[in-house]
Amino acid sequence: MAGGESKVSIYAALGANIAIGVAKFVGAAISGSSAMLSEGIHSVVDSVNELLLLYGLKQSEAPPDEQFPLGHGQELYFWSLMVAVLIFALGGGVSMYEGWHSFQHPEVGNHALVSYIVLAAAALFESLALAVSIREFNKNYPRKAEVSLWQAIRDSKDPSSFIVIVEDAAALVGLAIAFGGIVLTQMFDNAVYDGVASILIGLLLIVVATLLVIETKSLLMGESASVAVRDSIKTLVKADQAVSDMGPPITLHLGPREIMLAMNIEFRDHLSADEIEAAVRRIEKSIRTTHQDVTRIFIEAASLDGAD
Repeated sequence: MAGGESKVSIYAALGANIAIGVAKFVGAAISGSSAMLSEGIHSVVDSVNELLLLYGLKQSEAPPDEQFPLGHGQELYFWSLMVAVLIFALGGGVSMYEGWHSFQHPEVGNHALVSYIVLAAAALFESLALAVSIREFNKNYPRKAEVSLWQAIRDSKDPSSFIVIVEDAAALVGLAIAFGGIVLTQMFDNAVYDGVASILIGLLLIVVATLLVIETKSLLMGESASVAVRDSIKTLVKADQAVSDMGPPITLHLGPREIMLAMNIEFRDHLSADEIEAAVRRIEKSIRTTHQDVTRIFIEAASLDGAD
C-alpha cells in the first residue's frame, strides 16, 4: 500500500497551495482580475484535493477485516476519483463561470503590479512543489532512462503520487495563462482578455480532470500488474522442478503496493501431496522475495498424480 513516501509530496503541495491561494485571493481583491480569482479557486480546489488524498491514504492503510478480507487498499483509488471529479466540477466549472461573468460585466482591473508579484511568487512555490513531487516519484518508482516521466505516470498504480505531479504542472500552466490575460488586458485596456484567460484556465482544469478520471477509473475497476511483473512470475514458477505447466497468472492491484496473485499450476505426475505442498511453499517464497508488492497468493493445483 502507499506509504509515507507519497505523503511527502502531498504535504509539500498542500502547504504551497494554501499559501498561494491566500495570496491569489488578496491579489484578486486588489486588482479585480477574473483570471487571478480563477487561479485562487484553483488553489482552493487543489488544497481540498490534497486533503482528500491524505484521507484516502489513511483509509487505505486499515488492516483487513471480516467484511473486507482483502484490505482497504482501493479506498485510495476511490478518493483519487473524487479528486478528479472535484477538479472538473469546482475548478473547471467555477473558473469558466467566472470568465463568462467577466464578459457580462467587463471591468479593467487596477494594480496590475500586485497581480504580477502574486503570480511570480505563486510560480516559484508551485515550481518547488512540482520539483519535490517529481523527486519523490522518481525515488519511489525508479524508471529506465528510455521511459519518459509521462509514460511512468501512466504506468503508475499510485494516484497519490501522480495526481500531485499533474496538479502542480497544471497550476504552472494556469499561472502562465493568467499572466498572459492580465498583460493583454493592461496593454489593450480590455477586460475581455482577462475573461478569456479565466475560461482557458477552466478548460485546462477540465482536460486535466478528464485525464485523471480515465486513469483512476481504470485502477478502481481492477488493473493487473505490469507485463514485466507477470512475465517474471511465470519465469519463477516454471523454473521450479515440480512444475510441468501453468495457466496465465491472474493479478489484481488492491492498492499501489498491494498485488493479489492467483495461479493454476500443473505439477509433475506422481508427486506426493507432501512434495506438492513443499513446492507450493517454495514457489510462494520465491515470488514474495522477488516481488514484495505481491501480498496475497492463491495457488490451485491443476493436476495431481496425473489426473486432470
